[in-house]
Amino acid sequence: MKLLPKNHQRRDLLKRIAQASALVFLGPAQIAWGAKLLAVRMWPAEDYTRVTLESDELLKVSHQLLTKPNRLVVDVEGIELNNTLKELVAKVKSNDPYVSQVRVGQFQPKVVRLVFDLKESIQPQLFTLEPVGNYQNRLVFDLYPTVANDPLMELVKNSAKKSAALEAEDPIAAFANKDKEIEKKIPNQKAPTLSEKPQSRRLLTIAIDPGHGGEDPGAIGKKGSREKDIVLSISRKLKAKIEQEPDMRSYLTRDGDYFVPLHTRVNKARRVKADLFVSVHADAFVRPNAKGASVFALSQQGASSTAARWLANKENSADMIGGLNIKTHDHQVAQLLLDMSTSAQIKDSLKLGDAVLKQIGSFAKLHKPHVEQAGFAVLKAPDVPSILIETAFISNPEEEARLNDQDYQEQIAARILQGIKNYFAKNPPVAKSRQI
Repeated sequence: MKLLPKNHQRRDLLKRIAQASALVFLGPAQIAWGAKLLAVRMWPAEDYTRVTLESDELLKVSHQLLTKPNRLVVDVEGIELNNTLKELVAKVKSNDPYVSQVRVGQFQPKVVRLVFDLKESIQPQLFTLEPVGNYQNRLVFDLYPTVANDPLMELVKNSAKKSAALEAEDPIAAFANKDKEIEKKIPNQKAPTLSEKPQSRRLLTIAIDPGHGGEDPGAIGKKGSREKDIVLSISRKLKAKIEQEPDMRSYLTRDGDYFVPLHTRVNKARRVKADLFVSVHADAFVRPNAKGASVFALSQQGASSTAARWLANKENSADMIGGLNIKTHDHQVAQLLLDMSTSAQIKDSLKLGDAVLKQIGSFAKLHKPHVEQAGFAVLKAPDVPSILIETAFISNPEEEARLNDQDYQEQIAARILQGIKNYFAKNPPVAKSRQI
């Protein structure tokens, strides 16, 4: 064996020491495969539970469903079991409708196995998302129930007592149920026909849409306030006030911190046969001095201002940030639905928006004194008057503080409701099936 000169031996020794030092500072996952797990998150909801693994590189995954008991087994390649991944075990909440617990383990040297113990059978969707916004690569598991929840049945169940009380006062119901009594009391007169009877009273359904949620925090204020939290709080207050009205009921497109795709929000409003759709936001602008509340309706002819166009584009990007699985058939349905907006819907939406804007302007500063228009995807229900309300600019420090004030939230909710009532007073709702 030929010996190296001393200086060559010294350089070789230093090189080996440097390589050994690198092994100390790099974790096993980075050495073998280069993938680094950045975060794990879980978002339980009645509609579905979402699990997200965020990493600096795309991860390869396979899965299988097992029964007796129900389990979802997920094998993730390219990472080693580490503390970040173990955090997933503690993120399972007791009120999660679909997951009872998660177990993690090193299945093979190059594979980590996740086992989700399920409370019922599910239909999983696994997909990846490329980096967007503040996120890097995301591996997403959406766990849907085998039988999807029906928002209409939920609404009917929750409003059954109120519907019965209203129906008891309904003159049409009285005619329908007491024809014989009427004939006895008026022996020489024919009982009124349906066409002669007064219009039926029914519960008016207001779909309330708290913007953003889950993976999509929305705008974030200078002090860390998240739009998704503030608008959910305002929306819940609005719902509570609507429920106090004897002839109204409300439906929240989300009632927790989870992501709902834009077209799903529209579909939910249509499924519950909503009379109105109100999307609640508290957005940001590029300039921190922008302030004031705004109301928007849909436009088919382009935005009414540059700011409105910018805001619509920003809101329409929510699906990318929130994490829409564009490989599913739902994407095709979404595109079809979002091309179905009608001029009649826009006309009614402008009337609704004007009524709400006047009420908000009676106590708060307005960004613009009129309803603005732009191509908001969430406002494209073809048969439901729809508006989007920017309750204030969270990017403005003064308004961020106001948005976190419970009294301001109560006032904005009260003014929205009064605007809705004023709209109905001038624009009576059309007749709908008495089954809802």
